[in-house]
Amino acid sequence: METEAQQPLLARQRQTAIRHAARYRNDGGRQGSGLKHCRSHRFFWHANGGFQRDSHVIGGHAVGYVSHPSLDSRCKAALAFPTVPQLSLHTPIGDISVSEQDGGVVAVDWGWGSVQSETSLLCRSREQLHAYFDGELTAFALPLAPAGTPYQQRVWQALRAIPYGATRSYLEIARVAGGSPRSVGQANGNNPIPIIIPCHRVVATTHLGGYSGGDGLATKRWLLALEAREQPLLPIPSAAA
Repeated sequence: METEAQQPLLARQRQTAIRHAARYRNDGGRQGSGLKHCRSHRFFWHANGGFQRDSHVIGGHAVGYVSHPSLDSRCKAALAFPTVPQLSLHTPIGDISVSEQDGGVVAVDWGWGSVQSETSLLCRSREQLHAYFDGELTAFALPLAPAGTPYQQRVWQALRAIPYGATRSYLEIARVAGGSPRSVGQANGNNPIPIIIPCHRVVATTHLGGYSGGDGLATKRWLLALEAREQPLLPIPSAAA
């Protein structure tokens, strides 16, 4: 039985387990040399099977989809707590997976989950992320439940207030949430829901700053270019491989 004092720590432990397990999950739509991203990230092209949708991969019916029991078993071993519902999608910056718990989005991770759950919230999240990457959505309307310390929560709340297409410096966020530019950067690095909580919109005074998601700064530049509506926008190299 969890005590009230234990709940924040256990929540962080669950989130850490989920994020580490995601690194061992099946890569889904990037199996085999025959898979190539096409213009719309909602589909991918297989040389022998034509266009395939996310739902085909989710159901395990896509041509070229290969299950890896060894990776699945490693994933299960890494999870010290029950697996939360998760849904994956193709994007120009690589495959990403959204996780929910108790009616709130708790994580966005890079990679394709081995177990897919099409819950109402996860389907809404997938559709909004698709619309975001299509340049049609500028603000997410999803219930979020990121696990973090009170300070991290203040930083993440400040990030959600940054308008689409705008940026703020680490110093500006520190003035709102408290702490220092360094502590803001650390909170950004621990953000469990990137893109939706837009840590990519925080930059240093004299340079771009850091980014721990996807392919690092290449992904951060891509997201900022998308929101600035700079053209042309192509998938980052590793996402198209």
